[in-house]
Amino acid sequence: MALKKGHEVELDIIDAAFKGKGLAKVDGLAVFVPNTTPGDKVKARIIKKKKKHREAKLLEILEPSPHRIEPKCQHATVCGGCSWQHIPYAKQLEFKTQQVRDHIERIGKLDGGIVKDGLGAERDFYYRNKMEYSISNKRWLTEEEIRSDEYVDDSAFAAGLHAPGRFDKILNLKECHLQVPESFEILDFVRNYCIEHGITPYNTFDNEGLMRHVMIRNSHHTDDFMVNLVTYRDEPEIIQKMSDALLEEFPFITTVVNNVNDTKSPTAVGRFEKVIHGPGYIVDQIGEFTFKIHPNAFFQTNTLQAERLYEVARNYAEIKEGDVVYDLYCGVGTLSLFMSKAAEKVLGIELVDVAVENAKFNAKENGVENVSFVKGDMKDVFTQEMVEEFGAPDVLITDPPRAGMHPDVVERLCELKVPRLVYVSCNSSTMARDLQELKEVYELEEVQPVDMFPQTYHIEAVAKLTLKD
Repeated sequence: MALKKGHEVELDIIDAAFKGKGLAKVDGLAVFVPNTTPGDKVKARIIKKKKKHREAKLLEILEPSPHRIEPKCQHATVCGGCSWQHIPYAKQLEFKTQQVRDHIERIGKLDGGIVKDGLGAERDFYYRNKMEYSISNKRWLTEEEIRSDEYVDDSAFAAGLHAPGRFDKILNLKECHLQVPESFEILDFVRNYCIEHGITPYNTFDNEGLMRHVMIRNSHHTDDFMVNLVTYRDEPEIIQKMSDALLEEFPFITTVVNNVNDTKSPTAVGRFEKVIHGPGYIVDQIGEFTFKIHPNAFFQTNTLQAERLYEVARNYAEIKEGDVVYDLYCGVGTLSLFMSKAAEKVLGIELVDVAVENAKFNAKENGVENVSFVKGDMKDVFTQEMVEEFGAPDVLITDPPRAGMHPDVVERLCELKVPRLVYVSCNSSTMARDLQELKEVYELEEVQPVDMFPQTYHIEAVAKLTLKD
C-alpha cells in the first residue's frame, strides 16, 4: 500500500509512541495517529508523507481499545494541554515508563531492565500551580464548524489556550482541569468582564487591543493566589477596576499584578510590571525550603511531584558529610538548596541572568550559606579553573534542558570522573543519548521515571550513575 497523502485507511493501533501518538504499522511502515490508544481500530486519513513514516488524522474509532475511556474535558481532542485524557491514568504511567525503557535500550544501548516503574502523581487532574491563558480576537473553530457548508465567523473575545500549531488562534475554553477549579472560574470571569465592559482582545496582526494573557499561580503549601493580567498598553484605571471586581468575586486572591507587554513578542512577560494588589508574589515550599514566586519567576509547575523528583535525586546522590556538590543547569536553585543540608558546599551553575539572581535570593531567604551560584554557559565555565577554585566535586547533579547536555559538557564529565553522578531529565531520549557517551566512564545503576504531567505524554526521569573502577 502506497499510503499517499489524502488516502483513508483502517489501522490497528499497536503502541503509544512519538509525542503520545498512537502507532500503527502498514507493511512495516510506521503511521502515527493522535488521539488514539493501543488496541484501537481506527479509520484515519494520511496528512503527511515522510521518508520513513506517515502521519494521519483520526476520522473514526471503528473498535475502541479496552483501555479507552471518555475524556473528562470536552476540549481534550483539540487542545494541546491534555493529549492523553482518553487513556486511564494507570495506563498512561505504564506507557510513559515503557517509553523511558525504550529510549534507554534503543538510543542508549543500555539495559532497559534498570528502569523502575514510574512514580505516579497523587493528583492526575488539578495538579498544576500555574496556568498561562492567552487572549485573542480570533477563536479556533470546532470540527463541526469547520465542516459546515455555511460561513462561520471566527472573530470573538477568545480566552484559553493556543490551538496546536497556531500562534494567532485561541481555543476558547469552556472548562479546564489542569489547575485548581478556581483558575478557570477566574479566566471565565475576566473574559465576561471584558466583553461586558468593551475591553478589547489583542489582535496579533494589527497589534491592537488591550488584553493579552491571564496568568494564574497558586501555592500548594499556603493559601496564596496570584492573578497576573497581561496587557498591550498601560491602562491603570481599567486594570484597577478589573482588579477590584476580581477581588470582590474571588476574595481568596492574595495578589494582582499587571504585566505590560507593548511589544510584538507573544510572551506573557511584560516590558514592565505593576503590582495592583497585595505583595506581588506568592510563597510556596519544596521540602523545608520556602520560595517567593514572582509572576515571571520559574518554579516547578507540579509542587508535589517536584518534591518527589528531588527526593529521588537526593537519594541517588548519597551525599556524605564533607562532600562538594555541583549542580549543573541549576535554574533558580531549588535543587541546589534541596541538596545543601548534607553537603559541605554546593555550587550551582546557570546561564540565565535572572535565574542566577533568583537562586541567590532564594538561598539568602532560606538562610543557606553553603551554596554558591555562578552564571555562564556550561560548556564555557565548567572548566579545570572552576574545579580548582571551588574544589573537585564528589557528587554532580545535572538537570539540562530538553536538548540534553552539550557534547563538550559530556566530554568534561568523562574527564572529571566524579564519583557519583545524578542525571535529571525532562526528555529521556536526549538523556539516553548522553548516557551512551557517559557509559565508557560511568556505570548506570538505576533510572527512576517521575510523572510531573499527568494527561500528557511527558515524563521526567532520574538516572543514578557511579564511576567505574
